[in-house]
Order: sequence, then structure tokens, then C-alpha cells
Amino acid sequence: MNATRIKPTAWIVGLFILSVLMPATAVAKPQTGSDSQTNTADKPKSAKSESATPSAAEIDAAKASHKVWVNLDTGIYHKRGRWYGKTKNGKFMTEDEARKAGYKAAKRE
Repeated sequence: MNATRIKPTAWIVGLFILSVLMPATAVAKPQTGSDSQTNTADKPKSAKSESATPSAAEIDAAKASHKVWVNLDTGIYHKRGRWYGKTKNGKFMTEDEARKAGYKAAKRE
């Protein structure tokens, strides 16, 4: 019988490549009984538009006052474009505030 077999090293290399290519966020986090028991010291206490996608009215008001949308996960701020007000974890602030806080402007908008 002349069956093709995968060598054990090729299998291990394949798993390694998959683990590198698969983002860490794809792994499901176990849920606990209630969110109120989670550590709230790490969460900032501020406006409603933070950590929640803002409404269309909030986005329009921020555009009118020339604010940028800061993606808190990536550290990138958007002046306009498809991600303005759309990322899950972000907030509005002035461009000067964003730069002083260490956030960087988006390269492609």
C-alpha cells in the first residue's frame, strides 16, 4: 500500500502557522455570573459615547464640533471615514487632546 502520510513535523508546523495567523480575539472568553463582579478599576468612568457605539445624532454633533473618534483598543484616532464613531471601544475628543494623550492619526481614511 502506497498511502501518502503527513510527517509529524509538517503537522506541527501547520499548527504553529495557524496559531500565528489566528487572532487572539477569536478565542471565546468564559462568562461569569454577572458583569458587576468584574474588575471595574480598569474601566474608565466617563461619557456614554465611550465603550459603546454612539448614535447618529452623537456622531453628527461630534463632526460639527470638529472632534475625532479615538479607538481605545488600537490607539488610533479618526477624523472622518468608515471607522468614525463605529469601533466598539472608543470616544470622541479634540484632536489636540488625542495627540497629547498619545493617540496617533489614522494613515488611511
